Amino acid sequence: MTGRTLEELGLADAPREYPLTYPGAWPADSGLLHGDRMLPLERLVHDDRVPVLAVGSNACPGQLRHKMAEFRIASPVPMVRSRVTGLDVGVSAHVSRLGYVSASPVKSAGPARELFVIWLDRCQLDVIDASEPHFRRAWLPEPEVRVELPDGSALAGAYAYVNRHGVLHDDSGAPRRHPGDQRALLTGLLVASAPLRELFGVTPEEFCARARRDAGLCTRGTRLFAEHKWVTESGFEPYADGQRP
Repeated sequence: MTGRTLEELGLADAPREYPLTYPGAWPADSGLLHGDRMLPLERLVHDDRVPVLAVGSNACPGQLRHKMAEFRIASPVPMVRSRVTGLDVGVSAHVSRLGYVSASPVKSAGPARELFVIWLDRCQLDVIDASEPHFRRAWLPEPEVRVELPDGSALAGAYAYVNRHGVLHDDSGAPRRHPGDQRALLTGLLVASAPLRELFGVTPEEFCARARRDAGLCTRGTRLFAEHKWVTESGFEPYADGQRP
């Protein structure tokens, strides 16, 4: 089957390997990630799996493939493009040792966002949990967060990963929206903080190179966000303390 490989679709690169590409390339529409291919999706709801809202690189097939391959998981991952209200994409208040500043869900009264729901089996969910050490998985119920599928139906809720460190805020004190462009995000953060530049350099390229695999430096950068008083709550912290009924 031609035209279906991640390489052919421009979806193969993983931000874990190319941090300035974070959050990575997302598919144009719903599909079934199976190995290195995106196949047509036969159904939108998978009752034998759990729905997880992907607000960052978990919506990037190349990243998902990379995470699953690390644990030798070969089962397919259904990915459903959905309309989500009650939630927006904020900026995590931590520096990842993978070299980027990731996205995190924030509570929002704004307009709907187009996001992917990935349907995970038990083994796949364990892999994603293990790949998100700075996050807590939270069940976000409808109507607080509404996830509308392409056929107009809505889920009873979905999981999302809430950052343990909080999220960065803008000048008004509200959660800052992730621009979806890592280079632009890092440039803005570095311009705003001389201490951050001392730690990570003056360019996004330097930031990624220094942060990558240096856990101690990332911890210092994360602490600096808090010292600058740039951090606020996402609004989803209460949900992260409980489990789905």
